[in-house]
Parts: sequence; structure tokens; C-alpha cells
Amino acid sequence: MKKKILTLAAVVTLPFILLVMYLLASMASYSNTYDEIVSNMTVANNYNLNFKEEMDESLYKLVVGYVTLDTIETDKSLKNPYTLIDELRSEFTRLTAITTESESKLWLESLLRNIDTLEKRVDDIVDSISAGGRYNENIEKLDNNIYILTELIQDDIQYYIYYQTRYMDKVTDTLQDQIGRFMVVCSVLIGVLIIVVAVSAVMIVSGIIQPISQLNQATEKIAQGDFNARAQADSDDEVAELAVSFNKMAGSMQSLIDKVKEDERKMRKADLRLLQEQIQPHFLYNTLDTIVWLIESNEPDEAVTMVVTLSDFFREILSKGKEFISIKEEEKHISSYLQIQEMRYRDILEYDIQLDQVIYKYQILKLTLQPVVENALYHGIKYKRAKGCIHIHGEKEGDIIRLTVRDDGVGMDEEELEQLRQQIEKPCQETEKGFGLANVNERIHMYFGPEYGMKIQSQKGKGTTVEIVIPAILEAPVEKTGNDTAKAVDVSNSVNSDANKKIENNPKQQNDNKIIEGGQPQQEETGV
Repeated sequence: MKKKILTLAAVVTLPFILLVMYLLASMASYSNTYDEIVSNMTVANNYNLNFKEEMDESLYKLVVGYVTLDTIETDKSLKNPYTLIDELRSEFTRLTAITTESESKLWLESLLRNIDTLEKRVDDIVDSISAGGRYNENIEKLDNNIYILTELIQDDIQYYIYYQTRYMDKVTDTLQDQIGRFMVVCSVLIGVLIIVVAVSAVMIVSGIIQPISQLNQATEKIAQGDFNARAQADSDDEVAELAVSFNKMAGSMQSLIDKVKEDERKMRKADLRLLQEQIQPHFLYNTLDTIVWLIESNEPDEAVTMVVTLSDFFREILSKGKEFISIKEEEKHISSYLQIQEMRYRDILEYDIQLDQVIYKYQILKLTLQPVVENALYHGIKYKRAKGCIHIHGEKEGDIIRLTVRDDGVGMDEEELEQLRQQIEKPCQETEKGFGLANVNERIHMYFGPEYGMKIQSQKGKGTTVEIVIPAILEAPVEKTGNDTAKAVDVSNSVNSDANKKIENNPKQQNDNKIIEGGQPQQEETGV
């Protein structure tokens, strides 16, 4: 069957290939000639429009004493006459070498002779001016010599353009004749080939269609999820070999899919454990040191408060392995974090949390705010070397929730701010700094889409504001009226479904996008 198909293909395609090669060669030759003519005409037309005017004006101002030959270039509206002549001679000498049309070439030769004459007349005027010649004599030379010669040069250029245009029409007519002959030969050849192809196709296609149709039906069943489908392999040709390979593939796909699903379940469990194990220990160590110090300083009440707050903090972090928590739970987590930090940095830290209670019931990715707050503390307030405040604000605006973390710390200049903005738009594994912020931004993009995410504004010496925008997704389907109707329920179900699919289909990405307190493991607690 393979040999028959190749023979049929050769019989059908070889004559067409030869014809197409002939046509392409003709068109390439025409294209090169056409481009050459257009290029030549463009050069000629440019000088046709500008040369006479520039030459006449420059020489006139030389004669009247408005400029001298040495200072003429300082006037942007004027050009040195010799420069104009040299440029014109150079361009049209080149055109003479590449022009093949005889009439056009005659006018180019006439033009070059007129250029030589023009240069001599310019020499006369320049010599007369240098010798202190009279104004009237120089004006007469302009009228009787220069203006006439530039007019003749312009006429030569116009005649050259005219004959090049005629030559272009002749080339176009030649190409059309070649295309016409090609179409006639092609029509005759197509008629013969139709008969040959019809006879050969009936013989070959009848032996191919049936097994391919069976293979196609089996493929459609596999695409619909029926991995028990098999293709029939009754013939002894290549299609039969394909059917056998297809059946082997279908037999192994189901076991492979089962294995992948099992591996994904195991990976997800491992990721949840890894999230708990990867929480940066330095925050815990420093907090425990503070508790010990409080006890040694005979401040047991504050030590107890810090222990309880630390317990609440880790309880909120673990969240029973959930990726999404309510904004109210996120507020508890960030409040616990800030209470602990306020005890440690009581001399420099104040904070204010103002989240509209309307948004408490909506969902948020766990550990969204804490890296941002930590960044504000360690890179804003702490470097200020004076008391500072972190303000956390949140409200619902239509179908979105806008969360803002603002500090009055050291801030950033425009260059630092732009670098940070670029870093947080990269995958967090590729960031050089701002790992925690990049992680938060990447997770928001992954779960909700690129239209949501993080924006940063900052001024050196005044502080930094980080704005986070996420969709308003209800924590669970709830029957409501007004703005939060069943539409919100549908949105919640849709986004949760999409998020779960992304996690199930890409366990590695889920692992890569976990965020831990303080970003990447560090030797000391320095923020994200």
C-alpha cells in the first residue's frame, strides 16, 4: 500500500512541481527586475523633486552674498552646490551601470554630460565671486547657464523615469504571458491526472477507508473515557500495524491513569505535611526566647498571653490542611502574629486592623496577608529605627475584595520599587528578592486569574502600601437576596472547582506555591 500511495503521489505531484518551479523562477526574475526598476525610479524621482530647487536656491544666495561657500552648510535650508553635484553624479553613475533598458540609458548619459557642464558653470560663478566679480554678471550667468542646465537635468530625469515606466509595463506583460501559458498547460495536465487519480484512488482508498474508520471509532471511544475500546486489525497493511499499536496503548492507558491519580493523592498528602514542616522555625525560636525572658523577668501574665497567642497563631496556620480559609480566620491569624510581634517590638511597633465585617464570610487563600505584614515590619518599620504603625484595611467593592497593608516605614525610591514590582511578577522560584510577596502574587494568579493580584506603591521616607485584590467568593453556598445572590454561590462553586482541578492536576505547582512564614528558610528572621 505504501508503494502504491507513493507512486500515485509521484504521478500527481511531479508535473505540478515542475510547472510551479517554472512559474516561481519566472516570478522571481520578474520580482527582481521590478524591484530594480522601482528602486531606480525612486532615486530618480527624489532628485527630480529636489535637485533643481536646491541647486538654484543655493547658487542664488551665493551670488547675492547671503552666504559664502565656506558658510553655506551652516544654513540647514541650503546645501553646497558641489556636494549636490557629487551626490547626483554618484547616484546616476550607479544607475547607468545597472540600467539595461536602452532608451533609459541614453537619457542617463545625457544627464551625466549636463552634470559635467553644470559643474564647470558653477566653477565660473565661484571664481567670479572670489575675484570680486560684479553682481549683474553673476546674475546673468545664473539666468543663462545655471537655471537652463538644472532645467535640462530635470528633463533628463523625467525622461528616464518615463522610459523606466514603459519598461516596467513591458516586464509585466511578459509575466502575464508566462502565467497564461502556465494556466493552459496546467489545465490540460489536470484533466489527464483526474482520470489517473480517479482510477488509482478507487483501488487504494477502498482498502484504507474501512480499517481507518474502525480505528477512528475506537479513538472516539477512548476520547470519551472508554478505555476498553479496541480497533479491529483484519488487514495485513500499515493500518493493521497501527491498530495493533493503538490497542496496546489503550490497554496501558487505564493502568497509567490509575497510577497517576494515586500518585497525585499521595503527593497532595505529602504537600500538606510539607506545609506544616516548612514553617520557618526562627519565628518560633525567637518567640520562645521572648517567653523565657518574660518568665525570668517575673512577668508570668505576659508570658502566658504570648503562649496563648502563639498557640492561636499556629492553629490558624495549620487550618486542618485547607488552602482556603475565611477572611475572618485570616484576620485571627494576622492578629495573633501581630500581637506576638508587638510584645517583641513594643518600642517600635503599633498596628491597626480594620476589616469590614461584611467580608468575613468570604474566602481567601491561607497565608495571604501574613507575608505582606511581615515584609512591612522587617523592611519598613524595623529599618526606621523609630516607632511605626502597620494599618490593615479590607472592604468589598462589587464583585471584588480589596485588602490593603500600609506602613509608615522607610519606604523605597522609584528604582527599588520598580525592581520589586518586576520581581513579584516572576515565578517565586526565580525571584532574587521579595520571595514571600512573589509567592502570594503567584498563588493569587494561579487560583483566580491574572486580573487579580498585588500592587505596590511606596515613597522613600514615607512608607509603603501593598494592595491585594481577590474575587469575592463566599465561604460556602448560601441562599441570599440582594447583591449576594445565587450568582455569588455560582461564582464560589466555579472558582473552588477550578482551584481544586489545578491542584489535583499539578501537585508540583501546589508544592512550589506554598508560602511559609518569612518566605524562604533563612539564618535569621528578616522578613520576606
